[in-house]
Amino acid sequence: MRLSFSKYPIAGLVSLTLLVVSIPSPSLSLSEYVPSELAKSNGKTAIDWLNQGLQAIQAGKVKDAIAAFKQAAKLDPTLAPAYYNLGLAYRQTGQLQPSADAFYRATQADPKFAPAFANLGGALLEGNNLQLANDYLQRALELDPKLGFAHYNFGLVREQQGDCEKAIASFKQAIEYSKNAPEPPYHIGMCYLQQGKLDRARDAFNQAVKINPKYPEAYYNLGSIWFQQNKLQEALEAFRKSAEANSNYPNAYYGAGLVFMQLKQYGDAVQVFKFARDLYNAQKNPQWAKNAEQLLQQAQNLNYQPR
Repeated sequence: MRLSFSKYPIAGLVSLTLLVVSIPSPSLSLSEYVPSELAKSNGKTAIDWLNQGLQAIQAGKVKDAIAAFKQAAKLDPTLAPAYYNLGLAYRQTGQLQPSADAFYRATQADPKFAPAFANLGGALLEGNNLQLANDYLQRALELDPKLGFAHYNFGLVREQQGDCEKAIASFKQAIEYSKNAPEPPYHIGMCYLQQGKLDRARDAFNQAVKINPKYPEAYYNLGSIWFQQNKLQEALEAFRKSAEANSNYPNAYYGAGLVFMQLKQYGDAVQVFKFARDLYNAQKNPQWAKNAEQLLQQAQNLNYQPR
């Protein structure tokens, strides 16, 4: 018996993942920034507070870093790196609006500060303000045409707008200037998927996992491509690597379940569909939990039928 999976598409095959500022932006050198006033708080200058914030970030104490960066900015409102690093710290804690505000303040303190414009554009993109994001990212690239993560964020804007050709061009620029970042080739792959160019998409995802061997979404999409091309062992291996990269990634188990169903290995399908269902439920994704539950029931019924 050959099952039809037309009702149960591969989960998230062409979903857009917004990875704003996912290409790391290094903390800035302070050599070009001297506070206009050597105001002090508790005997510390603005530069002292900025350095304290950077040390807190390195120690993983983000809340302490935020407090220090805010104090640095209070003492010297012209100190752009204080606002910039404050924006990065807020972004790290998922505080999107304060992050965007801090990046904006950095651009006001230093109108030639390209990374601040790029990160501001990224924050606005995640807030779905595509027009403003586009404007600030263009400004970032005018200031620094070689700023890799600005090209990357610009590519995300174009991808969100549905212009895959221009998005791919931006992502290729990002690769040129940020060769060790796996996200640009990953999103090139996503664009090729939307265009139905599976071989090109596969090449792009392979490039992404070559840079980052622990990239669950890239392995998952590789598995999805192999599955569509009926290369089931290759698909199963890709889904296995996806789950190894992130054991809490439900799509990996869901995809593996589809492969096991095609291979008539129903007992294995039952096991991975249970994992997928439970993870979807835990992550508050009821639609895909329902899909996994339906396939789980099919697998259980077939597993108990004489073959």
